[in-house]
Order: sequence, then C-alpha cells, then structure tokens
Amino acid sequence: MTHPADVRRVAVLGAGSWGTTFAKVMADAGREVVVWARRAEVAAAVNERHRNPDYLPGVELPHRLSATTDPAAALDGADAVVLAVPSQKLRANLEGWRDLLPQGRTVVSLAKGVELGSLKRMSEVIVEVAGVHEEQVAVVSGPNLALEIAAEEPTATVIACNDHDRAVAVQMACTNHYFKAYTNTDVTGCELGGAGKNVIALACGIAAGMGFRDNTRASLITRGLAEISRLGMALGADPLTFAGLAGLGDLAATCSSPLSRNRTFGERLGRGESLEQAEAANHGQVAEGVKSCLSICELAERYGVELPIADAVRRVCHEGLSAAEMGKELISRAPRPE
Repeated sequence: MTHPADVRRVAVLGAGSWGTTFAKVMADAGREVVVWARRAEVAAAVNERHRNPDYLPGVELPHRLSATTDPAAALDGADAVVLAVPSQKLRANLEGWRDLLPQGRTVVSLAKGVELGSLKRMSEVIVEVAGVHEEQVAVVSGPNLALEIAAEEPTATVIACNDHDRAVAVQMACTNHYFKAYTNTDVTGCELGGAGKNVIALACGIAAGMGFRDNTRASLITRGLAEISRLGMALGADPLTFAGLAGLGDLAATCSSPLSRNRTFGERLGRGESLEQAEAANHGQVAEGVKSCLSICELAERYGVELPIADAVRRVCHEGLSAAEMGKELISRAPRPE
C-alpha cells in the first residue's frame, strides 16, 4: 500500500454546505482544491464568482478552490479524496466513483451516520464499496457547524484514522488560522459520536419546541452522551473519545445551535408538526438523525445496549409517539444510579 505523502491537491466530492466549507478550509491551508458539484450552476458560481450562494450565502471562496461537474476531472491527480455526500447516499455515489479513485490515496469521510440496512459506519461502507484498506480511510468529526467555519470563526475538529501518519497528513492539510485539527486513531468512536449526536439533537429540539429550556437540554446532552458512549464501547471504541471533540464537543454544538438542522427539525416536531410538515419546512430535506435513529437503535439492539432517548426519538419520528408522550416516558423511567 502506498505510504501517505503530503496532501497538496484535494478532490472534494459534494458541494453542499459542509463539503464547500471543508474545501474552503483546505484551500485556506494552502491546498489546491477541486470540488465536484452535481449541478452545473453551482460549479459555475464557484468558478466565476467564487461563491456557492445556495449553501454558503455571502461567503467568498478562495481563488485556489475550483469546481467541476466531472468527477474524473476532480479526482485526477488528487492526493486525498474527501467524500461530502449525505450518509444514506454515500454507497450509491461511491459505486459510481469507485473506478476513478486514485490508487493508494487517503479517502476522507465527512458524512455522519450509520447506514440503513447494513448498519455499517461510513468508513466501513467506503472500505466495502471502494475496495480500499481501512488504513486508507480517515473521518472528520467535531463541533463543525458549516456556516460558522465558513465565516472563519475559530473551531477544532478530530481527524481519525487507523494509520496515524495518514491522520497527520490530513491534519496538516486542513489546519489554518481559524481551523485546528487534532488526530485520533479511534475511528469507531469518532464515527459513532458523529452519528449519535444527530439523534440526541433531535431530542433537544423536540424539548425546545415544547418550551423546555436549559436544564432539560443539559440533561438530554449528558444522558445522550452516556447512551452514545455505551454503544461505542460495545463496538470497541475508546471511552475517552466521547469526552473529546468528536463526542461531547460535537454533541454540545449540535444540540444547542439554531444552525443545526437536526435541532431545528426537532423543534418543529416538538411544536406538534408531523414529520412531513417538518420536512416541507426544511425545503424537502429530512435531517440526518431522522434516518440514523433507525439504524442506531437497530445497531444497539444487535449489541444489547439500551438507548432510551434514541429509541424515544425513533418512535416520535416513525411510530407516531407524541412529543408529550416522549417526555412523560423519559422522566418516568425507573430511578437508578448515574
């Protein structure tokens, strides 16, 4: 297997808010970045006006960042490939890109979720579909709300990879004056932290929509972190990962910010809207946690791990449980030691 070299040229496959923001981060770190966009008008806006108005309105993009609708052109000569598509669409997209991926290069996943059906984490989907070694796959996880990072507000993240040298190469390629990356070798923990926090953010949003405030949110964040940690440890993750940026850091940001799609989606459910009404208000998009709660709860059942908050969210989203009933259930659970 090719040893990781310095990352100088990067292909980012996906031109949504997080993909474009991470491309900006790497360009601001001095890298040449080519973004693949599905729509020609998005690529044209990036190339001609250095803007992506649909996803990052008002943000000027660096001149060393370009875009194309041709995945082969984006991938040509890339030292690293960043996958920036939603978790449940990763497999289908990757099947189309598999034969174009440059051999031996690092593949970086930005997606946060557990695949429906297979119950695989995103790194596992990449290994299976792309036929790469697991040591080639890195994941990015942390308190990374795209619009704040695009505005160059200081933040930190974790680059996790089984191969420490690859993690360091990606770390160097994305560290700049407003974005600081740390490395970790616990890919499982970082991925489960990223997937689980979307579900807990839905719970926090539901509570906020019902009119509950800081104590309720802090309780859900803390007990939600305990759930995610239990599941992670059952899958072999390092418990310390969940106390870090990919665990508590990501969870706190996603559960607290109005920029979080999962939290704002949950608020609509908490105000009594149906899943369909919340989706319509979200421009036809379903928050990641709505799908991930199904796969995460199924994964927990497979490993015999109890996830009361995630399961309550699943039933609100998919079985018609009301927000009021969810609150009553969670608060009336049998007393136990923390």
